[in-house]
Amino acid sequence: MARTGHGAAPHATDLATEADGAPTVGVADYVDEAYVFLGAGAAILLQLAMPGVGHGVADHSDVLHHPLSRLRTTMSYIYAVALGTDDERREIVRMVNKAHVPVRSETYNAFDPDLQLWVAATLYHGGVDLHRRFRGPLRPVSAERVYRESMAYGTALQVHPEMWPDTVAGFDRYWARTMDTLSVDDQVRAFTHTLLATRSAPWFLRPLMPLNRFVTKGLLPQQARDAFALPWSARHQRAFDLLFRILPLVYGVVPRFLRTMPARLYLADMRRRLRSGRGLAH
Repeated sequence: MARTGHGAAPHATDLATEADGAPTVGVADYVDEAYVFLGAGAAILLQLAMPGVGHGVADHSDVLHHPLSRLRTTMSYIYAVALGTDDERREIVRMVNKAHVPVRSETYNAFDPDLQLWVAATLYHGGVDLHRRFRGPLRPVSAERVYRESMAYGTALQVHPEMWPDTVAGFDRYWARTMDTLSVDDQVRAFTHTLLATRSAPWFLRPLMPLNRFVTKGLLPQQARDAFALPWSARHQRAFDLLFRILPLVYGVVPRFLRTMPARLYLADMRRRLRSGRGLAH
């Protein structure tokens, strides 16, 4: 399938059906599900494990003081790219680029396409992983469609289309190769432990924070847990496996209207902010 121009999601008309004629699944078919929020912490930690990203966030981000603002910015970007109009995507990209201008030093630059490629890769990888846990593995053509559509997480910014691996198998090799290059120093490790402590979380969310930390650690590869010095035992793994046997069953009986409510609220908030010119960060 031919790739489109810089910043555009690939057309998926030739990926519309599986071999047996069943309709395929695209990113827009699951990205509005509330379960994607479960992967936010793991995606952030994997991004921080890339030294350029980790130091950029540790030096410049206000996530420790305004965690919900950071979450809103990230989810607004994801929803705009996956579900928004062309105008909304352009405006979100403009805001992200503006926010990235001061995030640079002698050792990192937020406009580095290799760093942005890794960030986009974590969003794709995390979304597919959670889809597998809650709905089962993607069928072959759906997997290809989701993979190609997810390219837009990076190409909407500075990632050139040819940087995105051509196939899912190629991505798996890129993922494994990149995981071997990740490293976490004392500064980023301390930042991450403070982030996971979530002492600045609003009072009404604090009762959920232990579960959030547990899920975040459980979704990480052991290689990343070791890098961040996050304890994880066989007992933790058994509890995590049990949780993810129960959660999809409970989630499946919740009406879709309720499951997608967070996405609708975030999209509505994003659109109000774009109309008013307030930006996403505050």
